[in-house]
Amino acid sequence: MIKGKRIISGILGISLALSISAATLTLGTSAKEIESTEAKSQRTIDTHAANDHVVINGRSLFYGDIFTVNGTTYVPMFRFSAWLGKFKYSYDARTQTASITGENLQISAKNGTLYIQANGRYFYTSEAVLIKNNEMYVPIKPLVKALNSHIRYDSQRQIYVVGSGDTRLLKSDKQVYNENDIYWLAKIISAEAEGEPMRGKIAVGNVILNRMRSKQFPNTIYGVIFDKKHGVQFAPVSNGTIYKTADAESIIAAKMCYEGYSLSSEILYFLNPKASPSNWIISNRPFAFSIQNHHFFK
Repeated sequence: MIKGKRIISGILGISLALSISAATLTLGTSAKEIESTEAKSQRTIDTHAANDHVVINGRSLFYGDIFTVNGTTYVPMFRFSAWLGKFKYSYDARTQTASITGENLQISAKNGTLYIQANGRYFYTSEAVLIKNNEMYVPIKPLVKALNSHIRYDSQRQIYVVGSGDTRLLKSDKQVYNENDIYWLAKIISAEAEGEPMRGKIAVGNVILNRMRSKQFPNTIYGVIFDKKHGVQFAPVSNGTIYKTADAESIIAAKMCYEGYSLSSEILYFLNPKASPSNWIISNRPFAFSIQNHHFFK
Protein backbone atom coordinates (compact mmCIF):
# COMPACT_ATOMS: atom_id res chain seq x y z
CA MET A 1 0.00 0.00 0.00
CA ILE A 2 1.29 3.46 -0.86
CA LYS A 3 1.52 5.60 2.25
CA GLY A 4 0.92 9.33 1.86
CA LYS A 5 2.74 10.07 5.11
CA ARG A 6 5.86 8.03 4.40
CA ILE A 7 9.09 9.76 5.50
CA ILE A 8 12.16 8.77 3.54
CA SER A 9 15.26 8.37 5.68
CA GLY A 10 18.73 9.31 4.52
CA ILE A 11 19.66 11.37 1.50
CA LEU A 12 17.69 10.59 -1.65
CA GLY A 13 20.26 8.72 -3.69
CA ILE A 14 18.58 8.64 -7.05
CA SER A 15 18.16 11.19 -9.81
CA LEU A 16 14.64 11.42 -11.15
CA ALA A 17 15.59 13.43 -14.20
CA LEU A 18 13.47 13.50 -17.34
CA SER A 19 13.89 10.40 -19.50
CA ILE A 20 13.71 10.65 -23.26
CA SER A 21 11.38 7.65 -23.22
CA ALA A 22 7.95 7.57 -21.63
CA ALA A 23 8.86 4.58 -19.47
CA THR A 24 7.53 4.55 -15.91
CA LEU A 25 10.06 5.18 -13.17
CA THR A 26 9.67 3.91 -9.62
CA LEU A 27 11.38 5.00 -6.46
CA GLY A 28 14.42 2.78 -6.02
CA THR A 29 15.29 2.51 -9.69
CA SER A 30 19.03 2.87 -10.10
CA ALA A 31 20.51 6.15 -11.23
CA LYS A 32 22.10 4.44 -14.22
CA GLU A 33 18.77 3.07 -15.37
CA ILE A 34 17.02 6.41 -15.29
CA GLU A 35 19.86 8.67 -16.38
CA SER A 36 18.38 11.31 -18.66
CA THR A 37 19.43 11.58 -22.28
CA GLU A 38 16.75 14.14 -23.08
CA ALA A 39 18.46 17.43 -23.82
CA LYS A 40 16.01 19.02 -26.24
CA SER A 41 13.45 21.79 -25.88
CA GLN A 42 15.23 23.63 -23.10
CA ARG A 43 13.66 27.03 -22.38
CA THR A 44 15.74 30.14 -21.76
CA ILE A 45 14.45 31.54 -18.48
CA ASP A 46 15.74 34.42 -16.37
CA THR A 47 16.25 32.52 -13.13
CA HIS A 48 17.91 33.47 -9.87
CA ALA A 49 19.42 31.13 -7.33
CA ALA A 50 17.34 31.14 -4.17
CA ASN A 51 19.03 31.81 -0.84
CA ASP A 52 16.49 29.67 0.96
CA HIS A 53 16.32 25.90 1.06
CA VAL A 54 13.45 23.55 1.86
CA VAL A 55 12.75 21.64 5.05
CA ILE A 56 10.58 18.57 4.49
CA ASN A 57 9.50 16.57 7.50
CA GLY A 58 12.38 18.10 9.47
CA ARG A 59 15.08 17.50 6.85
CA SER A 60 16.93 20.35 5.15
CA LEU A 61 16.99 19.67 1.42
CA PHE A 62 17.70 21.09 -2.03
CA TYR A 63 20.48 23.53 -1.12
CA GLY A 64 21.48 25.21 -4.39
CA ASP A 65 18.90 23.17 -6.25
CA ILE A 66 15.98 25.59 -6.18
CA PHE A 67 15.59 28.95 -7.89
CA THR A 68 13.11 31.76 -8.33
CA VAL A 69 11.45 33.35 -11.35
CA ASN A 70 9.76 36.69 -10.66
CA GLY A 71 9.57 35.81 -6.98
CA THR A 72 8.14 32.32 -7.54
CA THR A 73 10.21 29.48 -6.05
CA TYR A 74 10.73 26.36 -8.18
CA VAL A 75 11.64 22.82 -7.11
CA PRO A 76 12.45 19.67 -9.13
CA MET A 77 9.06 17.98 -9.52
CA PHE A 78 10.06 14.32 -9.19
CA ARG A 79 12.78 14.59 -6.54
CA PHE A 80 10.71 16.91 -4.37
CA SER A 81 7.64 14.65 -4.54
CA ALA A 82 9.69 11.61 -3.59
CA TRP A 83 10.09 13.04 -0.08
CA LEU A 84 6.31 13.18 0.41
CA GLY A 85 5.33 9.69 -0.67
CA LYS A 86 6.10 6.66 -2.79
CA PHE A 87 5.08 7.20 -6.40
CA LYS A 88 5.64 6.11 -9.97
CA TYR A 89 7.10 8.68 -12.34
CA SER A 90 6.91 9.06 -16.11
CA TYR A 91 7.81 11.60 -18.75
CA ASP A 92 6.34 11.93 -22.25
CA ALA A 93 9.05 13.53 -24.39
CA ARG A 94 6.63 14.18 -27.25
CA THR A 95 4.28 16.37 -25.18
CA GLN A 96 6.93 17.37 -22.60
CA THR A 97 4.63 16.25 -19.81
CA ALA A 98 5.83 14.84 -16.48
CA SER A 99 3.48 12.63 -14.47
CA ILE A 100 3.31 11.31 -10.91
CA THR A 101 1.06 8.38 -10.04
CA GLY A 102 0.17 7.13 -6.58
CA GLU A 103 -2.74 5.54 -4.79
CA ASN A 104 -5.81 7.67 -5.67
CA LEU A 105 -3.48 10.33 -7.06
CA GLN A 106 -2.57 11.40 -10.58
CA ILE A 107 -0.50 14.57 -11.10
CA SER A 108 0.83 15.97 -14.36
CA ALA A 109 2.68 19.11 -15.44
CA LYS A 110 3.43 20.19 -19.00
CA ASN A 111 6.36 22.36 -19.97
CA GLY A 112 5.31 25.96 -20.62
CA THR A 113 1.87 25.84 -18.98
CA LEU A 114 0.62 27.85 -16.01
CA TYR A 115 -0.90 25.00 -14.06
CA ILE A 116 -0.44 21.61 -12.46
CA GLN A 117 -3.22 19.06 -12.95
CA ALA A 118 -4.08 16.73 -10.06
CA ASN A 119 -7.01 14.31 -9.98
CA GLY A 120 -8.75 16.33 -12.67
CA ARG A 121 -8.25 19.61 -10.80
CA TYR A 122 -6.12 22.53 -11.96
CA PHE A 123 -3.74 24.45 -9.68
CA TYR A 124 -2.46 27.79 -10.97
CA THR A 125 1.34 28.13 -10.90
CA SER A 126 1.64 31.93 -11.46
CA GLU A 127 4.81 31.27 -13.49
CA ALA A 128 5.19 28.65 -16.20
CA VAL A 129 6.24 25.05 -15.63
CA LEU A 130 9.72 24.66 -17.13
CA ILE A 131 12.55 22.28 -17.90
CA LYS A 132 15.99 23.07 -16.54
CA ASN A 133 19.05 20.82 -16.65
CA ASN A 134 16.90 18.00 -18.05
CA GLU A 135 14.48 18.09 -15.11
CA MET A 136 10.92 19.33 -14.87
CA TYR A 137 10.69 22.18 -12.39
CA VAL A 138 7.42 23.49 -10.97
CA PRO A 139 6.49 26.21 -8.45
CA ILE A 140 6.62 24.76 -4.96
CA LYS A 141 3.28 25.97 -3.56
CA PRO A 142 0.88 24.43 -6.12
CA LEU A 143 2.92 21.20 -6.14
CA VAL A 144 2.56 20.92 -2.37
CA LYS A 145 -1.18 21.52 -2.73
CA ALA A 146 -1.42 18.86 -5.44
CA LEU A 147 0.33 16.45 -3.06
CA ASN A 148 -2.27 17.29 -0.38
CA SER A 149 0.51 18.42 1.93
CA HIS A 150 1.28 21.59 3.90
CA ILE A 151 3.69 24.48 3.40
CA ARG A 152 4.67 27.69 5.15
CA TYR A 153 7.49 30.16 4.64
CA ASP A 154 9.77 30.98 7.54
CA SER A 155 11.00 34.45 6.58
CA GLN A 156 13.41 34.66 9.51
CA ARG A 157 15.29 31.55 8.44
CA GLN A 158 14.45 32.04 4.74
CA ILE A 159 13.17 28.51 4.27
CA TYR A 160 10.00 26.78 3.16
CA VAL A 161 8.78 24.28 5.75
CA VAL A 162 6.81 21.41 4.25
CA GLY A 163 4.90 18.69 6.06
CA SER A 164 3.49 15.48 4.60
CA GLY A 165 -0.22 15.03 4.15
CA ASP A 166 -2.12 11.94 3.06
CA THR A 167 -1.72 12.08 -0.72
CA ARG A 168 -4.45 9.46 -1.09
CA LEU A 169 -7.07 11.91 0.16
CA LEU A 170 -6.76 14.71 -2.40
CA LYS A 171 -10.31 15.45 -3.57
CA SER A 172 -11.13 14.91 -7.23
CA ASP A 173 -12.61 17.39 -9.68
CA LYS A 174 -16.07 15.89 -9.23
CA GLN A 175 -15.85 16.50 -5.48
CA VAL A 176 -14.72 20.12 -5.82
CA TYR A 177 -16.26 21.63 -8.95
CA ASN A 178 -19.93 22.43 -9.45
CA GLU A 179 -20.63 21.30 -13.00
CA ASN A 180 -23.15 24.05 -13.77
CA ASP A 181 -20.87 26.78 -12.36
CA ILE A 182 -17.89 25.60 -14.42
CA TYR A 183 -20.10 25.31 -17.52
CA TRP A 184 -21.21 28.97 -17.44
CA LEU A 185 -17.96 30.41 -16.07
CA ALA A 186 -16.01 28.73 -18.88
CA LYS A 187 -18.48 30.03 -21.47
CA ILE A 188 -18.22 33.67 -20.40
CA ILE A 189 -14.42 33.42 -20.20
CA SER A 190 -14.27 31.86 -23.66
CA ALA A 191 -16.63 34.44 -25.18
CA GLU A 192 -15.04 37.50 -23.54
CA ALA A 193 -11.38 36.48 -23.56
CA GLU A 194 -10.96 34.68 -26.87
CA GLY A 195 -7.35 35.10 -27.95
CA GLU A 196 -6.28 36.41 -24.55
CA PRO A 197 -3.45 34.76 -22.55
CA MET A 198 -4.24 32.48 -19.64
CA ARG A 199 -3.80 35.29 -17.10
CA GLY A 200 -6.30 37.37 -19.06
CA LYS A 201 -8.79 34.53 -18.98
CA ILE A 202 -8.32 34.08 -15.25
CA ALA A 203 -8.86 37.81 -14.69
CA VAL A 204 -12.20 37.69 -16.55
CA GLY A 205 -13.21 34.75 -14.38
CA ASN A 206 -12.14 36.73 -11.30
CA VAL A 207 -14.49 39.57 -12.28
CA ILE A 208 -17.43 37.15 -12.42
CA LEU A 209 -16.63 35.57 -9.05
CA ASN A 210 -15.89 38.93 -7.41
CA ARG A 211 -19.28 40.18 -8.56
CA MET A 212 -20.93 37.05 -7.23
CA ARG A 213 -19.45 37.78 -3.79
CA SER A 214 -20.42 41.47 -3.90
CA LYS A 215 -23.77 42.69 -2.57
CA GLN A 216 -24.05 44.88 -5.67
CA PHE A 217 -24.62 41.90 -7.97
CA PRO A 218 -26.47 38.54 -8.07
CA ASN A 219 -24.99 35.79 -5.88
CA THR A 220 -24.62 33.06 -8.51
CA ILE A 221 -22.35 32.74 -11.54
CA TYR A 222 -25.33 32.34 -13.87
CA GLY A 223 -27.05 35.31 -12.24
CA VAL A 224 -24.00 37.55 -12.67
CA ILE A 225 -23.59 36.64 -16.34
CA PHE A 226 -27.25 37.25 -17.21
CA ASP A 227 -27.76 40.22 -14.86
CA LYS A 228 -29.90 42.93 -16.51
CA LYS A 229 -30.58 45.18 -13.53
CA HIS A 230 -28.75 48.07 -15.19
CA GLY A 231 -28.94 46.66 -18.69
CA VAL A 232 -27.08 43.72 -20.18
CA GLN A 233 -23.70 43.51 -18.46
CA PHE A 234 -21.73 41.41 -20.93
CA ALA A 235 -21.72 41.70 -24.72
CA PRO A 236 -21.74 37.91 -25.32
CA VAL A 237 -25.18 37.74 -23.67
CA SER A 238 -26.62 40.24 -26.15
CA ASN A 239 -24.83 38.95 -29.25
CA GLY A 240 -25.35 35.27 -28.44
CA THR A 241 -21.70 34.18 -28.29
CA ILE A 242 -22.26 33.12 -24.66
CA TYR A 243 -23.90 30.00 -26.06
CA LYS A 244 -20.88 28.91 -28.09
CA THR A 245 -18.88 25.93 -26.85
CA ALA A 246 -16.12 27.00 -24.48
CA ASP A 247 -12.57 26.26 -25.60
CA ALA A 248 -10.39 23.91 -23.54
CA GLU A 249 -8.13 26.65 -22.14
CA SER A 250 -11.16 28.62 -20.89
CA ILE A 251 -12.46 25.53 -19.11
CA ILE A 252 -9.09 25.17 -17.38
CA ALA A 253 -9.13 28.88 -16.47
CA ALA A 254 -12.64 28.49 -15.02
CA LYS A 255 -11.50 25.59 -12.87
CA MET A 256 -8.48 27.51 -11.58
CA CYS A 257 -10.71 30.45 -10.69
CA TYR A 258 -13.05 28.04 -8.91
CA GLU A 259 -10.06 26.76 -6.93
CA GLY A 260 -9.70 30.29 -5.57
CA TYR A 261 -6.82 31.56 -7.67
CA SER A 262 -7.23 35.29 -8.16
CA LEU A 263 -5.19 38.08 -9.70
CA SER A 264 -7.32 40.54 -7.72
CA SER A 265 -10.26 40.24 -5.34
CA GLU A 266 -11.26 43.83 -6.15
CA ILE A 267 -11.80 43.92 -9.91
CA LEU A 268 -15.47 44.14 -10.88
CA TYR A 269 -15.31 45.50 -14.44
CA PHE A 270 -13.27 45.07 -17.60
CA LEU A 271 -13.35 46.29 -21.17
CA ASN A 272 -11.41 46.47 -24.39
CA PRO A 273 -10.65 50.21 -24.76
CA LYS A 274 -10.29 49.83 -28.54
CA ALA A 275 -13.84 48.50 -28.75
CA SER A 276 -15.28 50.80 -26.05
CA PRO A 277 -13.18 54.01 -26.00
CA SER A 278 -15.85 56.15 -24.26
CA ASN A 279 -17.27 53.67 -21.82
CA TRP A 280 -18.88 54.62 -18.48
CA ILE A 281 -16.43 52.34 -16.70
CA ILE A 282 -13.40 54.39 -17.74
CA SER A 283 -14.86 57.58 -16.29
CA ASN A 284 -16.35 56.15 -13.11
CA ARG A 285 -14.32 53.18 -11.88
CA PRO A 286 -10.72 53.05 -10.52
CA PHE A 287 -8.29 51.46 -12.95
CA ALA A 288 -6.56 48.30 -11.67
CA PHE A 289 -4.37 46.79 -14.42
CA SER A 290 -4.23 45.70 -18.06
CA ILE A 291 -3.69 42.29 -19.62
CA GLN A 292 -3.22 42.32 -23.38
CA ASN A 293 -6.44 43.80 -24.86
CA HIS A 294 -8.41 44.19 -21.64
CA HIS A 295 -8.32 46.88 -18.96
CA PHE A 296 -9.63 45.87 -15.53
CA PHE A 297 -11.28 48.19 -13.03
CA LYS A 298 -12.35 48.04 -9.38
